[in-house]
Amino acid sequence: MPQEINFFSSEPLSITSLLLNLGIGFLLALVLRWHFRRFGSTLSNRQEFDQVIPFILLTTVLIISVVKSSLALSLGLVGALSIVRFRTPIKEPEELAYLFMAIAIGLGLGAAQTIATVIASVGILAAMAMLGWNKQENENKNLYLSIHILRHNEDNPDGHLEAVNELIANHVTSSDLRRFDFQENLVEATYCIDVDGPETVSALTDELRKRFPAIGVTFLDQSRMPSV
Repeated sequence: MPQEINFFSSEPLSITSLLLNLGIGFLLALVLRWHFRRFGSTLSNRQEFDQVIPFILLTTVLIISVVKSSLALSLGLVGALSIVRFRTPIKEPEELAYLFMAIAIGLGLGAAQTIATVIASVGILAAMAMLGWNKQENENKNLYLSIHILRHNEDNPDGHLEAVNELIANHVTSSDLRRFDFQENLVEATYCIDVDGPETVSALTDELRKRFPAIGVTFLDQSRMPSV
């Protein structure tokens, strides 16, 4: 007698297994965040990006743990994901690689392949570190820094320039002011700076935002500029 297929049948979800995998996922997320901070070469948006890694990883674990034993839920998940659109662009291929790594770890843990996932993820991260993903980490990076500050009419533009110069001097190896311009409500300055690494860029950006809330900051890596 043919066996009936119930598309809506599901196995009970083990809370103990789910909590265990979430705990392991959280530890692996911390390792992945550390790896990104230590070996990643992305200069901008580092703090915002590495804070998303644990959220994506743990969410993937939860989703896969819930839908893995139910075909109906799996099909519903496919339909739901088909309408999702991500509007924030990934500027660096390296960021996309770390996102894939976080999703892959979440998929493995959610599918209860805990040991294989831990071994594979640690091995991949170790291999990337040994290959020297960030070969120029200890070398100075030459960057163009462009700053736009909205000011009140009564503000002194020279005061803005002195404050910016002081903040930059505290974080960079050397700096060279290339352009300074002020209009009725806007101060613009362009520098050529040498920094030790991505951490310096993040620290300088945070200090500038604290000192000038209405500021726009742009970093341009000269080494990645296309040659004419």
